[in-house]
Amino acid sequence: MSDSAPHPYIPNTDDDRRYMLSAIGVESVEELFADIPAHLRIDGLRLPPGLSEAELLREMAEMAGRNRYPGQDGLACFLGAGAYRHFVPSAVLQVISRSEFYTAYTPYQPEISQGTLQTMFEFQSMVCELLGMDVANAGMYDGASALAEACLMAAAVTGRRRIALLSTVHPGYEAVVRTYAFGRDLEVDVVSPPALELGDEHACLAVQSPNFFGYLEDMGALAEAAHRVGALLVTSTDPISLGMFRPPGTYGADIATAEGQPLGCPLSFGGPYLGLLASRKEFLRYLPGRIVGRTKDRDGRTGYVLTLQTREQHIRRERATSNICTSQQLVALAATVYMALMGRRGLRRVAELCYHKAHYLAGRIASLPGYSLPLPGVFFKEFVVRCPRPPEQVNEALLERGIIGGLDISDRVENGLLLCVTEMNTRQEMDRLVDALAALSPR
Repeated sequence: MSDSAPHPYIPNTDDDRRYMLSAIGVESVEELFADIPAHLRIDGLRLPPGLSEAELLREMAEMAGRNRYPGQDGLACFLGAGAYRHFVPSAVLQVISRSEFYTAYTPYQPEISQGTLQTMFEFQSMVCELLGMDVANAGMYDGASALAEACLMAAAVTGRRRIALLSTVHPGYEAVVRTYAFGRDLEVDVVSPPALELGDEHACLAVQSPNFFGYLEDMGALAEAAHRVGALLVTSTDPISLGMFRPPGTYGADIATAEGQPLGCPLSFGGPYLGLLASRKEFLRYLPGRIVGRTKDRDGRTGYVLTLQTREQHIRRERATSNICTSQQLVALAATVYMALMGRRGLRRVAELCYHKAHYLAGRIASLPGYSLPLPGVFFKEFVVRCPRPPEQVNEALLERGIIGGLDISDRVENGLLLCVTEMNTRQEMDRLVDALAALSPR
């Protein structure tokens, strides 16, 4: 792209561009982008001629028809690893599709945002109850960023400069934590039990349970190890598992996070999702994002307000705990409606279905020649299978039979396939998977 090339979508004149280039000390646009490899640059978009609305809809429908998704024409799915297919009651979509919620933005003016603020307050209250913590914020981007923000929060609370991550944390979450830590000049150490190698320089021990492989960690022992050196215990969990298992607040977690997608949000080809973040009360002012409070107006009527906003736009930058700005409130509303509909018993029933179905499938697969369960311990709805051939080949063969297989984790477990089962998987689907895997067994 040369300086004299046409720029139909950029209002700056040639003189404007020359002035800006001069101000930053470069002579041309080519020099400005010199650090970008030539093969990654785009020399014009070369867009096709415009289409009418009818033609565009037809083309988009044709493109969408190439996608394959769980449930389509009987396509069974056993893929999880952080995004899960759970049943979403119809009432969830009905509520979040109402225009007063669907079009609402950040509630800067509480006097005209009472409905949105109330749903945020209810969401926070439910998150506290679900995670067993004292206070919660109004939501984060997703589970990975929630864990990363929690680690930064621990560093601010303790004044320490190192973060310890348990080796069984989701690798995608680890990458996000490292990215966030890099911007704050914090060091990240990956530790493994039993020799956790924690020291008084660590701000926190960040753990995931169920972990990346689907298995439960000994959270009490991990909490004790973290607190022994004055570090905080930061947890990440699958919220559906809390229908059966103890919440983080009961085993010593200081900051608890979760991915809220299983709570009423469909897979959606990868997002948007929702991060849950809660903590003990004494860390209230370190929480990132927004916190909604309930109060009374001068006439004694109940009202909802943004009690704390620790974003740098709202307070002095050096006092800000986060720069998160995008509101995930629509997804948080979906989670709120889901939790209200399911209740304690409903959530427990979903968790029990996931647990028992996963163990049924694991038992059947383990009995097949050439297959085994290489990891010890108790798992929830995900488990690792060692296959007799590379998982990539297994998944290709399964897809031909109308089954989306698991995640290939051969980089961590030899010929390892991470499978997931939820309440959406029928016994017929599981038996189909077993038959398909049996056909791939060594003869």
